[in-house]
This record gives sequence, C-alpha cells and structure tokens, in this order.
Amino acid sequence: MTDPTVHVSALTKVFRVPEREAGLRAALRSVVRRQTRDVRAVDAISFEIQPGEVVGFLGPNGAGKTTTLKMLSGLLYPTSGEALVLGHVPSRRERDYLRQMTLVMGNRNQLQWDLPALDSFELNRAIYRLRREDFLATRDELIELLDVGDLVRKPVRNLSLGERMKVEVVGSLLHRPQVLFLDEPTIGLDVTMQKRIRSFIAEYNGRHNATILLTSHYMADVVALCRRVIVIHHGRILFDGDLAALSHRFAAYKTIEVALQNGADRLDGMGEVVKRDGDRVTLRVPKPETPRIAARILSEYEVADLTIEDPPIEDVIELVFAQERPE
Repeated sequence: MTDPTVHVSALTKVFRVPEREAGLRAALRSVVRRQTRDVRAVDAISFEIQPGEVVGFLGPNGAGKTTTLKMLSGLLYPTSGEALVLGHVPSRRERDYLRQMTLVMGNRNQLQWDLPALDSFELNRAIYRLRREDFLATRDELIELLDVGDLVRKPVRNLSLGERMKVEVVGSLLHRPQVLFLDEPTIGLDVTMQKRIRSFIAEYNGRHNATILLTSHYMADVVALCRRVIVIHHGRILFDGDLAALSHRFAAYKTIEVALQNGADRLDGMGEVVKRDGDRVTLRVPKPETPRIAARILSEYEVADLTIEDPPIEDVIELVFAQERPE
C-alpha cells in the first residue's frame, strides 16, 4: 500500500495570549504582572491524505484551518503531536521538503508590488535553484493554463485582485510542487475568476498527480474539486469522509421542487415551503417522508415538473458547525 502523502496524528497547537481589562489602571498592572490564557487552536486532530487526493478542509472562521496549514507547511511549530508530509517533518524546514510543497493564501501577497510578475518569477527561480530550461517550460505552461500572458508584464500594483491572484498562483507553482496547501485561493474573486482558478487547480492535479488540501468558504470550490472533506470546528475534527456521505449523515431532510401547471399558490400539508417563484415551489421535507409526499403531490396536483434533491451543501455544513463533537 502506498504511504500517505500527509500523515497527521494528535496534532495540537496551543497559543498563549495576553489579556487584561480596559483602562489605564489595568494597563499599568499588566506591565508588572501580565495575565495570559491558553487558546487551543488545534486540538489533537488526526487524518491522512493519499497521493493525488484533493481534500476540502472546511470550518468557520477560527476553527483552526489556517493554523493547521501553517503547521503542515512549516511556518508554525506544533505544541504536540506528529505531522509528516512526503516523509518530512514540516517544522524542520528541510530544503528537500520545501522544494516539493507550496502554501497559497488568498489574502497574502508574495510578489514584489512595484515590479512585473515576471521579475518575481525570476527571483523564485533563483530561490529554488531551478534549471533555466525547466523554469521557462514550467512558467510558460502555467501562464498559458491561466491565460495571464498580458498580466505578467505589468507591475503587480496595477493588477486587480483577481488578476493578482492568478499570477500569485503561477509564482507558487514554478517549482512544480507535489503538495499544495491552498488557503482560500478564490477569496474575493468574481464568479468567472473563481471558476478559472478551480479549473486550473483540477488541471494541475490531473497533470502532476499533486496532493491538495484546500480551504474555502465557497462551496462551489469544494463541490467542483473535492470528493472528500474534513470538517473542523473549535480545533477538532467533526467529520472526515465523502462529500456525499456528509450530506447523508447530517441532513435529515430533502428538497422537493415542484412546477405547478394550474398556478396553485399553496401545497397544504406537504412540507415546509422555503421558496416560491411563480408556479414553482420549493419544499423542505423529512427524508423518510420524501417518497410519500412526492407521490401525493403527483396525484393531487397538476404537476409540470418535479425534482427531488439533497439540501445544498452550504446548509449541510451549517448543520455540522451547529453541532459540537461529543466528548
């Protein structure tokens, strides 16, 4: 059996943060005797990711997603537990490891602000000691895949957020990493740009069999790229499995969308009406009741169209966040 690309066992990160009351007296007191408290950002999480897998890492703000990615990329030392990526301990920051991974953060800028991106790409070539022939081939391939040929010659400060994000991705992948930690890579981008970034990530994964751990608040990113998701909340893993299984486990209802021919304005006793658009009605019904209710609608109303679906993944994730993992 192939060894996992990412192995995490009981990984924990605790931050010690100062705290004090408001006011001058409290400020003076803190100079002499500072009060601190421990914040457990990541709490003994364990998981493995196989080569070539694309895994969604989901959770609300403050759940511990970015802290975990920073530990896996070597930016933070864990308080306890074990992390191995490609057989390396990330916190040691070994050159062989750094040459095989990348961390892309949607709200961070790695390119030189006043220079064209091409100049920053040259800097990355020197840092990673890439052969010029390999560097040029990879650079041109990435530029073509993301269609940024006109952008890489402009100063980065003159690019829009979406344009900058695309050239940031190019700069992060010049050394052809085998492991990608992507932290909100489509944040703040319009729908068209999000779709382009998603397509590029899928293409890169297919071409290089890269292993990808992706965080995103856009469920379209997760649905398009990930078959498996890990849900983390308050530093603990609540769910780890198939995206479809997540919906099956946490959603106790389905949605029935009905298009009525006779313009009926209500569906008495059929379920909770969550949306109405002309003759089209969307109902929320308990899963066990779905077949019976669907059959009743078809028999009692003039139906032009009827579809039954699982709830949107956004609703399922909210249900997961609302539940605390039992002790």
